[in-house]
Amino acid sequence: MHPLLDRVFRSRGIQSKADLELGLGKLLSPESMLDLKKAAARVADAIEQQQKILVVGDYDADGATSSALVVLALRAMGAVNADFLVPNRFDYGYGLTPEIVAVAAQSLPDLLITVDNGIASLDGVDEANAHGIDVVVTDHHLPGEGVPAAVAVVNPNQHGCAFADKALAGVGVAFYLMVSTRATLRDRGWFERQGIAIPQMADYLDLVALGTVADLVPLSANNRILVEHGLKRIRAGRCRPGIAALVEASGRDRARLVSSDIGFALGPRLNAAGRLDDISLGIQCLISDDPIVAREIATELDALNRARRDIETGMQEQALAACAEIEAAGDEELPWGVCLYRDDWHQGLVGLVASRIKERYHRPVIAFAPGDSGQLKGSARSIPGLHLRDVLARIDALHPGLIRRFGGHAMAAGLTLDESAYPDFCVVFDQVVRQLIDDDALHRVYESDGVVPPDDLVMDRAEQLRTVSPWGQAFPEPVFDGVFTFVSRRVVGDKHLKMVLAPIESPERQIDAIAFNAEIARWTSADIKQVHCVYRLDVNTYRGVSSLQLLVDALFAVDEVVLL
Repeated sequence: MHPLLDRVFRSRGIQSKADLELGLGKLLSPESMLDLKKAAARVADAIEQQQKILVVGDYDADGATSSALVVLALRAMGAVNADFLVPNRFDYGYGLTPEIVAVAAQSLPDLLITVDNGIASLDGVDEANAHGIDVVVTDHHLPGEGVPAAVAVVNPNQHGCAFADKALAGVGVAFYLMVSTRATLRDRGWFERQGIAIPQMADYLDLVALGTVADLVPLSANNRILVEHGLKRIRAGRCRPGIAALVEASGRDRARLVSSDIGFALGPRLNAAGRLDDISLGIQCLISDDPIVAREIATELDALNRARRDIETGMQEQALAACAEIEAAGDEELPWGVCLYRDDWHQGLVGLVASRIKERYHRPVIAFAPGDSGQLKGSARSIPGLHLRDVLARIDALHPGLIRRFGGHAMAAGLTLDESAYPDFCVVFDQVVRQLIDDDALHRVYESDGVVPPDDLVMDRAEQLRTVSPWGQAFPEPVFDGVFTFVSRRVVGDKHLKMVLAPIESPERQIDAIAFNAEIARWTSADIKQVHCVYRLDVNTYRGVSSLQLLVDALFAVDEVVLL
């Protein structure tokens, strides 16, 4: 392997080419997943008995892809009455609540299958049981004290589950359930008796890839296999019409699609429906077999995403102004745990605002918007070293009743509290954050794969890095650093810095570079001749011509950088 690639992979724990083999045969067996056989048996019973099955999903890209995958797979296995129901976040909130069970009960289902939710839905499952409706829970979120009284609970993160990969997204868990259901039906002779072709589960890996990358779960070895094969199907044009339509709407080249395109282009368009309107629109896009219908829906999703960006920009400016006001007070530092709230903020977008402020100030942030009945809905984002769900659990233990509901992961979480409790919560959140981290955690550290030799600053190396493996959370895209001399620079789009740089070790070599949302006033100063860049190698294609480009994540004066 090329020395640069060898260095990149070794730093991510890869010791041989065998560790990079991503064949489907290397997927972890479902045998060790707790309750999976029991869940598959109940779903298989429902298919054989032609019972009504309702899939209850979540209102994000993971929930949408999970819902679409399960509905499509059930129908392919012979289920004649399988549909989905996703609670509107503004009316019912998250998960299988008693209220959404009451809605589901109106259609008289025999079986509810939750996807990407349900592990915390103790009351909702109890309500379903009271209606005589069986529930199979599939989820990947961390469990609380109790487990729902469902027919089966499939979640690799639940206590007692021996499945080795705890990083599966909701769509990954749903995929494993459908694989096991197919095996159960095949063993029972169902497909043969019905004259149904046995479904090829690889056909659904495009959905698995989309949901896995968009949900920002760690790209473990198992997840990389799922994503790699999903990406291959998309590139080859063997994907759902809805995914092809989303790629087209985003302006990406389907044949060259990589995991970052899912994260920055496809996922946001799918999520926009759940943030501003109803994720059912996104699910319909993924389920549709008609390319024309899928394209029409993808166009709607693209319009929603543009509207989302406009609203988010205004909210972000207000949040930055609030933080600047605190800093300007002089004698008051920004809290270690930042809470932000405005009564005109959009509930579906506070997570994005929290993420932007977290990136700017490198502190855990919770942004709140008005909910129903005097309550606030908050979305939280964290920094390395601070587990958000643990923070919220600690607050809940120390101050019972302060938080109405909460749940989530290490880096992202959601919560509900009474508006009257907001001032006290802000104080307590900051206090608990200070107890759990030290001052060093508030200083951003950029992890770099080191300096790229000038001879490797070429298109071939950039192409190799793009396609040699899926990149994502916990298996990050290669990032490099080095000192460059400014050859030229100009502002594009009011806030982006377009540059031509020359490596200090090879000043004759000139390379295009761009830094998005840069500090324009500082870096356009002619006084600064050299700059230390943190960057990624990229291939820029414009009007059919491809060229090497550095995507600059951060710029520093040479004397500002401290190497650890």
